[in-house]
Amino acid sequence: MTDAIDIVKTDILILGSGGAGQLAALHASEANPRLDITIVVKGLFGKSGCTRLVQGGYNVVFNQDDSFEKHFLDTVKAGQFLNDQALVWTLVTSAPACIRELETRYGCFFDRNADGSIHQKPFAGQSFDRTVHKGDLTGIEIINRVSEQVMRRSIRRLEEHRAIELLLDRAGRQIAGAVVLDIRRGTFLVVQARAVLLATGGGPTMYRVTAASADKATDGLAMAFRCGAELCDMEMVQFHPTGLIVGSSLMTGTVLEEGLRGVGGRLYNGAGERFMEKYDPARLERSTRDVVARSSYVEITEGRASPNGGVFLDVSHLGARFVEEHFPGMVLRCRDVGLDLAREPVEVTPTAHFQMGGVKIRPDCACNIQGLFVAGEDAGTVHGANRLGGNGVAESTVFGCVAGDAMAAYLGDQPHAEIERAEVAAIVEETLGSVGDDDDSAPGVYRLRAEMQDLMWERVGVVRDAGNLVRAIARLEELREEARALRAPGGRVFNHAWQDLLNLRNQLLVSELIARSALAREESRGSHHRRDFPHPAAGTLCNIFVRRRDDTIELYQKPVVFSRVAPKTAEATAAVAQPLAAAGE
Repeated sequence: MTDAIDIVKTDILILGSGGAGQLAALHASEANPRLDITIVVKGLFGKSGCTRLVQGGYNVVFNQDDSFEKHFLDTVKAGQFLNDQALVWTLVTSAPACIRELETRYGCFFDRNADGSIHQKPFAGQSFDRTVHKGDLTGIEIINRVSEQVMRRSIRRLEEHRAIELLLDRAGRQIAGAVVLDIRRGTFLVVQARAVLLATGGGPTMYRVTAASADKATDGLAMAFRCGAELCDMEMVQFHPTGLIVGSSLMTGTVLEEGLRGVGGRLYNGAGERFMEKYDPARLERSTRDVVARSSYVEITEGRASPNGGVFLDVSHLGARFVEEHFPGMVLRCRDVGLDLAREPVEVTPTAHFQMGGVKIRPDCACNIQGLFVAGEDAGTVHGANRLGGNGVAESTVFGCVAGDAMAAYLGDQPHAEIERAEVAAIVEETLGSVGDDDDSAPGVYRLRAEMQDLMWERVGVVRDAGNLVRAIARLEELREEARALRAPGGRVFNHAWQDLLNLRNQLLVSELIARSALAREESRGSHHRRDFPHPAAGTLCNIFVRRRDDTIELYQKPVVFSRVAPKTAEATAAVAQPLAAAGE
């Protein structure tokens, strides 16, 4: 290891500063105030990432007429029983305490009823109105208050730093830390840690239309795969049905929140037909996201689109005053681009929103790599084949708390694993090899990125088939080679083209994992719809796993474990579930 590379030694390294990362830092610090904790933030602390973008709210059981069992069943039915039920039970039973902790310990304040109790609003796909919120900007409230608490503690924050690669010990079984790039200076450092939390957030930014934060590039998923972690159900990418259409602006794809449909918002095609009457006449627009997004996609592709290639979302019948009072953030978002949500229909489109697939974790957030913990969107199998609105921020905060407690308990007298100096040098050399070209090759980065986004949208998007997936995989392999050969022009200091090239390499890798997993799942289930296999498969329901085997991508399947409830039949896994005789608490 060269003298130019700084070394930071810490007990816990947290990659990411969204809800999962920050709650983990607070819980670990409270469990053991003597721990040295370091948070690496790709952007600015408290100002970047996806938790801040959460609008609608947080699902939690508070009302006496609701129950953990109802929330649990809503979640596994929406996920079409691909979910890890132990993780789902942890989510629904821990959410109430987490909300109370956010309010009473960290200073969050959620909307109230007239009697002072926390208000809960309706969200699609749920049997009870259980979504806690702060207007329609819930994520900002959570991140602002939690960030204040992190800054009050002696927790090291490395802003505008990005993790390049996770480091393992010499045996390749235990986490040792990470190689980190200081974006501001273009220099590297090694963070040597006894435990690492991967909480970078997924963010399917490899699609042409996306709702994810622009700083997201699936970095955590790519690093996890390269270091040997098991990833699960990567084909399950959620497309939110109501992404705003604003021409070629980066605002296109920004979500108009679930609550608009929950309170009675209606969707119309370009011919003025309320099309959800055809696809889910019982639930209409309050159907699950996968159904509504796919229904909109069919209307668009079959020639019944709105003028700008989407469909119309209309809440004007609810009354302008009601909409402006209950959805001020959404009204302002539309007004900023010249639209009046409260008084007229606005055009929307399905938008790549969330990755249900990710690193396979246990209920304590540990994975198959010793000392590596994962929480939030980097983790898989909580949501199965489709995530309910309001379960995302609940997942990140609940499992952030779990991870913080688990890491503090895990450390004990656990020593630091030794860093392999030759490995660090090789990682740094390879990363530096992608910057410094005198020629203006920056357009190449953005040309490849645009092709990737078009390819994923058209061939690995809302509706898929074998022919398109095979062609996508072949081209993604070529794009990965082309991206590997590219060099970004300019120097190392705040070089956006260089950062975008590093992003692109991670996005292309994860895109291929998604496409290969989608090809392997020969059925339609939740967010994964195969035109050539339009129904759920009969027989054993399986999770699809992917991991690195030398320099290849290995896929394999494992039967889903129904630890609490099982579907009545393998042919109708979204039907009412029946309790298992041996189901425990």
